[in-house]
Amino acid sequence: MSGGSRKKIAAVSMVRNDQFFIQKWIDYYGRELGHENLYLFLDGHDQSLPEGHEAINVIMIPGQRLSRSRGDKNRIDLISNFSRALFLRYDLIIAHDIDEVLVVDPDQQLSLADYLQRPVRHASLSALGLDVGQNLELEKPIDPSRPFLEQRSFAHVSARYTKAVVATRPLRWGSGFHRVRHRNFHIDPNLFLFHFGMVDYAISQQKLEDQSLLNAGWRGHLDRRYELFDLVTKKSPVDGDTFFRQARRRESLFRPLFALNKPGMLPEKPVIRIPERFRSIV
Repeated sequence: MSGGSRKKIAAVSMVRNDQFFIQKWIDYYGRELGHENLYLFLDGHDQSLPEGHEAINVIMIPGQRLSRSRGDKNRIDLISNFSRALFLRYDLIIAHDIDEVLVVDPDQQLSLADYLQRPVRHASLSALGLDVGQNLELEKPIDPSRPFLEQRSFAHVSARYTKAVVATRPLRWGSGFHRVRHRNFHIDPNLFLFHFGMVDYAISQQKLEDQSLLNAGWRGHLDRRYELFDLVTKKSPVDGDTFFRQARRRESLFRPLFALNKPGMLPEKPVIRIPERFRSIV
């Protein structure tokens, strides 16, 4: 980036058999970064083009029947290699799964693109992971035409989603963007990664009926993910703003011994009430 010029930022993701989250991803990042800076891989020539695809960069690639673990590795290697090439034209790359959204704290009073103009010393930035789930006793089925966070008030603060999703230089992510290979992570104090994979119980049920996912070994993963509904429904939430700083500190300090470049899980599985200022963002 030349002195004084504005950083160019791209967003990259990959998807198969999903129309629900694609539109949220396109609308949000199109607004934040400009549609021309979005790069979406469609995994398989049998995939339908999403609504609004004309405004973004869609790359359709041949599908492969792979196990869950091999598929995860294949996807992350593809995106890492593609992002490396994008750095010939861009200064920052945002990359994550299609059911996740990177948000800057509204208290900063800056758009995501404006916030990321500041100097960054690290190869990547991580965002505090908030796993949003439906409280089955208090919340109705999701209306996709409205912001998700207008309709969902609770999230599990999860190190699993505290991902290094902002790259400032070419790097190699580990599977699922959970780490950067051979590098440390740095949790930004004002970035949040909202995971919406379990934002609605009925929509999540459809995954359990997807025979292609079950054949690829996703059953155990999906069963574990379903625990989120029970967690956010039954556990008493704490105020998010009183817990966020503590969560970042603990995730940074208490790391798994088998992977010191991953944030540490919080054993009490904390559930927070999402602050009101996030309601209209996504």
